[in-house]
Amino acid sequence: MPFWDNARFACVVLVVMGHGVQRLTYDSDISYAFYLWIYAFHMPAFAIISGYFSKAASPTRRQMARVITDILVPYVIFEGLWTLTKWLVEGRADPNLTQPSWTLWFLLALGIFRLVLPYLALLRWPLVWALAISIGVGYLSNVNSTFSLSRTLGLLFFFTLGWWMRERDIVQRLRLIDFRPWWLRVCAVAVLATWAFTCWRWLPFWDDIDLRYWFFYDDSYSDLTADQWWAGGIRLSLIALALLLSACFFALMPRRALRWTTLGQYTMYVYLLHSFVLYPFRESGALRDLDPTWLWLPLVTLLSAAIAVLLAWRPVRRLFRPLIEPRPRWMFADPSLSSRTGHRSDPTGSRRGAGG
Repeated sequence: MPFWDNARFACVVLVVMGHGVQRLTYDSDISYAFYLWIYAFHMPAFAIISGYFSKAASPTRRQMARVITDILVPYVIFEGLWTLTKWLVEGRADPNLTQPSWTLWFLLALGIFRLVLPYLALLRWPLVWALAISIGVGYLSNVNSTFSLSRTLGLLFFFTLGWWMRERDIVQRLRLIDFRPWWLRVCAVAVLATWAFTCWRWLPFWDDIDLRYWFFYDDSYSDLTADQWWAGGIRLSLIALALLLSACFFALMPRRALRWTTLGQYTMYVYLLHSFVLYPFRESGALRDLDPTWLWLPLVTLLSAAIAVLLAWRPVRRLFRPLIEPRPRWMFADPSLSSRTGHRSDPTGSRRGAGG
C-alpha cells in the first residue's frame, strides 16, 4: 500500500531535517521551535510504522538471520566507519560497540524491539505493559545509553502500538486510511499548526525545562532534574502528545503512489548515510551564526529534503548496498540463509522485490 511507503519516507525526511537544523537552534528561536515541533513526534511515528510491519510469532531461521544481516552487521560496519571518521577528522578514536554513534541507536532499537515483542505478545494487555515499561524506565538511572537501552525502552510503547494495530486489524476495520474527509485533514493541519505556535510562543519555558531532551526518551528523570515521583506523568503527557501529532501526520499522508513513494522502501539508506553528509557542516561551524533566519531555515530545510531524496536514489543505493544490505554468507552454517532470493526488506518493514 503506497500510504505506508509515503509515511515511511516522510518520517526519514523529518529525521534529516531535524539533524540539519540542529545547529541553527543555537542562534535562532524560530529554528529551535521548528526543531521541537519535529522531535515531538517524528521518531514515535517511525516506531509505530516499524511495529506495524513486525510479527510477534516465533521467528523462522531466515528471519533470525535477517536480524543479523539487516541490523547487527550494518551496525558494526557503520560503527567502524564512525570510528575511522572521528579519528581522521578529530584525531581521536574510541571504538565502543556498546555506545551507538549518533543515529545508529535506532538500528539497535529495531533489534531489541523484535526480541522483546514476542514476550509482550504473550501477555494479556501488551499495550499496558509496554506503556508501563516506557514510563517506568525513566525512574531507573542505571538504565542508560549503553546499547541504546534507555531510548529503546522509552519508545517501546509506540512500536508495540504499531504491532497491536496490525494484529487487531484496527486500520482496516476502522478504515483509518480510507476515511479521511476534508474536515479531518483541516483538523490535522490545525493541530500541527497549534503545536508549532506553542513551541514558538513558550520557547523560553521549553528551554528552561530542557524539553528537547525529554523528546529523546533517553535520559532518566533524575538526569532531567525531575526526580519527583510524578515525573512519569510528564513522559505520559509527551507520549499522548506524540500520539496526537502522529495521528495528524498520518492523516495528511497521501494514499496514492507518487513519484517519491518507492523511496520509502529505502529509508535505511537515508537514515544511515545522511549523518555522514551533515557531519562536515555540523562540525565545521558552517551552520552557526547564519542570518537572516527567514532565508537560512527554509534553505537548510529544503537541502535536507534534497539530501534524503539523493541518498535514496538508485545509483547511491547500488554503491552503498554492500554496507547497508550485506549478505555475509561466510558467517552462517547454512549460507543460503543470507541469499538474495525472494523479497528484500528494509529493517523498518518495507518489502520489495529481490531486485530492489
